[in-house]
Amino acid sequence: MKKLLSEISACTLCAKHLPLGPRPIVQVSTSSRILIIGQAPGAKVHASGIAWNDASGNELRRWLGVSKEQFYNPKLFGLMPMGFCYPGKGKSGDMPPRPECAPQWHYLLNRKMKQVELTLLIGQYAQKYYLKAGFNPSITENIKAFEKFLPEFFPLVHPSPRNRIWQKKNPWFEKKIVPALRKEVEKILSVE
Repeated sequence: MKKLLSEISACTLCAKHLPLGPRPIVQVSTSSRILIIGQAPGAKVHASGIAWNDASGNELRRWLGVSKEQFYNPKLFGLMPMGFCYPGKGKSGDMPPRPECAPQWHYLLNRKMKQVELTLLIGQYAQKYYLKAGFNPSITENIKAFEKFLPEFFPLVHPSPRNRIWQKKNPWFEKKIVPALRKEVEKILSVE
């Protein structure tokens, strides 16, 4: 794993497309129990070099019911975005994750993470890539049907402040999905 992570940190595969240059952000271990696959780091995360080190990360940790110490323990949580580097600003938010990362690195990383019991798929890019035939273009429908993807996957909306409107329109998410997510996380983390 050490060698692979070293190769990833030196990756320049899509450097010419990255406005701030490459800075791959990934946190994984051969012991990771829960894998979180998001979209791509934002500008704040790029600057800090720490995955989910922003408002979205605060909200995600609240949903999970875990502390920062737990979240940033790679033996508990693997953090692997679809695109490892900040892709730049788009018309409404950040650009999509670069398409080169997942095919280049995900399989190699997943092969080494044999302890993963649950993978959280955050947003459409992760869901489309991993759910394959089970993917519904409606993120809302994927989330509502989360039980059909268990025990392997748990689809989620992105915890970005931009999605507060979606959460207000879908109060069932906070009432049903967040408690179900916490239950799954607690079940995995309680077995030490």
